Amino acid sequence: MIALVQRVSEAAVAVAGETVGSIGPGLLVLVCAETADTELQAAKLVDKLLRLRIFADSAGKMNLSVVDVQGGLLIVSQFTLAADVSGGNRPSFAAAAPAEHGRMLYEAVLRMARERHPEVAAGRFGAHMQVRLVNDGPVTIPLRIAA
Repeated sequence: MIALVQRVSEAAVAVAGETVGSIGPGLLVLVCAETADTELQAAKLVDKLLRLRIFADSAGKMNLSVVDVQGGLLIVSQFTLAADVSGGNRPSFAAAAPAEHGRMLYEAVLRMARERHPEVAAGRFGAHMQVRLVNDGPVTIPLRIAA
């Protein structure tokens, strides 16, 4: 799985002008399932998200997790993270999981995150979404969870 994690002061996702998910301080996580991914990668991703130490401690060092700071998670599906532009200027998305497989893994990530963290908001799989965020830092971390 591929994820792009952004530490945010706030973030929200809307579909057709309606906000479907929002958080205050926490992590905005854009998630893409790849063809060979399974629920094992989904579980590893959730574990990494909850343990990733990218929030400042009292000394100003990145030493705290989203759990430690009681931040929110906003998890949004984004198949375009699998884009391959090595063959030209038009991206290929062949590495992205087919829609139903991607949906199943996205829903697994949401389910596992909600089982382990009190504040988890989400986008809407397959929808055209508008994502608003205030990146705090800025801090943006790319993650790849191997199969």
